Amino acid sequence: MDFGFTTAAYVVAAVLFIFSLGGLSGQESAKRAVWYGIVGMAIAVLATLIGPGAGLWLMSLILIAMGAGVGYQLATKVEMTQMPELVAIMHSLVGLAAVFVGFNADIMINAVSALYADNGGVLGAVMDDGYTAIGLPKEVHETLSTFGQLVAKKSGVEIGILRVELALGIWIGAVTFTGSVVAYGKLSGSSSKLPFQIDTGAKQLPGGHLLNAGAAAFSVLMLIMYLSGSGSWTLILLTLAALFIGYHLIMGIGGADMPVVVSMLNSYSGWAAAAIGFSLGNDLLIVVGALVGSSGAILSYIMCKAMNRSFISVILGGFGGASGEQMAVEGEQVAIDADGVAAALQEADSIVIVPGYGMAVAQAQTAVAELTRKMRAAGKTVRFAIHPVAGRLPGHMNVLLAEAKVPYDIVLEMDEINDDFPDTDVVIVIGSNDIVNPAAQDDPNSPIAGMPVLEVWKAKQVFVSKRGQGTGYSGIENPLFYKENTRMFYGDAKASVDSLLPKLD
Repeated sequence: MDFGFTTAAYVVAAVLFIFSLGGLSGQESAKRAVWYGIVGMAIAVLATLIGPGAGLWLMSLILIAMGAGVGYQLATKVEMTQMPELVAIMHSLVGLAAVFVGFNADIMINAVSALYADNGGVLGAVMDDGYTAIGLPKEVHETLSTFGQLVAKKSGVEIGILRVELALGIWIGAVTFTGSVVAYGKLSGSSSKLPFQIDTGAKQLPGGHLLNAGAAAFSVLMLIMYLSGSGSWTLILLTLAALFIGYHLIMGIGGADMPVVVSMLNSYSGWAAAAIGFSLGNDLLIVVGALVGSSGAILSYIMCKAMNRSFISVILGGFGGASGEQMAVEGEQVAIDADGVAAALQEADSIVIVPGYGMAVAQAQTAVAELTRKMRAAGKTVRFAIHPVAGRLPGHMNVLLAEAKVPYDIVLEMDEINDDFPDTDVVIVIGSNDIVNPAAQDDPNSPIAGMPVLEVWKAKQVFVSKRGQGTGYSGIENPLFYKENTRMFYGDAKASVDSLLPKLD
């Protein structure tokens, strides 16, 4: 009865997770989709607690309370600008869990094998009628955990499959763990809570990709030896090799590609969860892991297309890339004050706002929403242009604008609005650099060469809200800032927009 209830609950949870993923594809349905996910997870946790293998209630409740406490603290204290690194560090926990579960499964296999040996049997032995022999006394078999009893019933072939599953889970989990920690360090920069700083640039040890290939080959060798019965020490070495691969792969990817890396690590964490599900015989973990793994892989591919990056290159740790001397930028940046920007806005009929990470850092979305309201009330056409990787995380800008009550129907994706810039009177770029950089089209040696960008320079006037004359997160110079129709509106994004509002009454 318990097993039937658990299975039914898992099916309901899986359906809710699918609805959640589907709903997240649109801004209007995203809030409802989040609730689908919350309810689905609540059902899954409850079904697991009261289903087969239920027990250790006090420890389970303590761990749930601890996890809920940490989650609450993160949810209330982490700013939206910190969401990319939060996602990265959460992936590391999934990877670490996969490693622990894999080793636990190996320990259980060894423990059950020892019990069989003590009772004159062999784990995985098959009787003449084709059924797996349970060579354990009833009182011994009943002392095993639910997972232990499951292992005790497996045939030799099934034990072999279980060893493959747990080894893959450990390997993927270890790669995900160290890779996610490095991604977190690169994204958080100087604000990192790690005891050491991680350079945002692409860094590799001498030997580069040969080291990754050697570690991967060593992992395969350890897997073969483990499956051949060499002992659990091979799993430890396999884990160390995977930890190195995760570290070295992500260290070899520059900061500009971190949005793709976060999505890729999301996919890795999903496959690690699926491997855990196979090891534990948990259908829901398999389904959810496959959903996360496949959706993360698809999103990574879409983002690579949006950034003109090779999907294989990113997976292999930045293999290849543009080389050569970049084009020199000529001219100078011309500043403008709030009066000049306000005058241009009052004369304009069509306005496009391009938000970026700088808007998120300054928490200027509310001020931008108020600016939008005033311009629309004055009869002007105002729209937002969103690049797929704006804000270092897909959907980051959409969330901020939705939070500020900006209407969904005026928030457009790059492909929907790029052709409209020649007919636009004013473009306001707020805290963006790479996604509006014409070097992506004009300079074949640029690190972002070929990357689709918002062609804001084709508008009649461009105002760039920027703190100073720096090159931004990726360190790439932007020729847009030096064009004749561009003016630099220096200062904190929120303060700059706030200074415009009273001038537009």
